[in-house]
Amino acid sequence: MHEFSLIKALIRKISSIALEQHASKVISVTVKLGALSHISPDHLREHFVHASQGTISEGAQLHINILNDINVPMAQDVTIENIEVIENS
Repeated sequence: MHEFSLIKALIRKISSIALEQHASKVISVTVKLGALSHISPDHLREHFVHASQGTISEGAQLHINILNDINVPMAQDVTIENIEVIENS
């Protein structure tokens, strides 16, 4: 259940950023996966694919940068580093 709410929050944030940028489509998303985030890169990718269906992020490539340091301030988080979009014309 934790993974589901984590991914839903991620998708909401991505959608919000994309709308702020007047995007029609999200092409790729790069995230940092904290060492204590309690989700594996494979599970994150799998949940992202399912949760993004029907959203502006559907079909976007997900790039994951894994952080191994448990002492960094955001070690428990999944944070957005970059979003690549197609802007509305």
